[in-house]
Amino acid sequence: MNAVREFARKGGVVGAGDDAGFIYELYGFALIRELELHEEAGFSPIKVIQHATFNNARILGKETEIGRVRVGFKADLAVVNGNPLENLKVFYPTGVDDIRDGKPVHTGGVEWTIKDGIPYNGPQLMREVKEMVAKARAERKAKAAPIS
Repeated sequence: MNAVREFARKGGVVGAGDDAGFIYELYGFALIRELELHEEAGFSPIKVIQHATFNNARILGKETEIGRVRVGFKADLAVVNGNPLENLKVFYPTGVDDIRDGKPVHTGGVEWTIKDGIPYNGPQLMREVKEMVAKARAERKAKAAPIS
């Protein structure tokens, strides 16, 4: 990542993306891992978030429409339980285990996603997905069971 830092230092626009859908990469989780790698490369957390928001909008040529929370801009928002400037892992939908005062604490996670002005409750969506997966597994198991 030295080359990426040098590119940014010389005025290059660094964006963030992922290769979700590829082997061992999960949608939603892969982008957060990408942000963590930017931080590990030496970028500050605020710069990392800028890479994923405004810089990506600049790369797309849409910096006057998206990439910031401003009047007249299109914006989808993720409301998380925690401060991503302290720990980018709070973006993980499942949350993160942290140590506070020497004790483990489960924190973080996406509490709300606001898409096209419609709020979606993160924990409720997680429950619904778990139910859908359990139902699909049960149906697949029932179809695979030999008939006696």
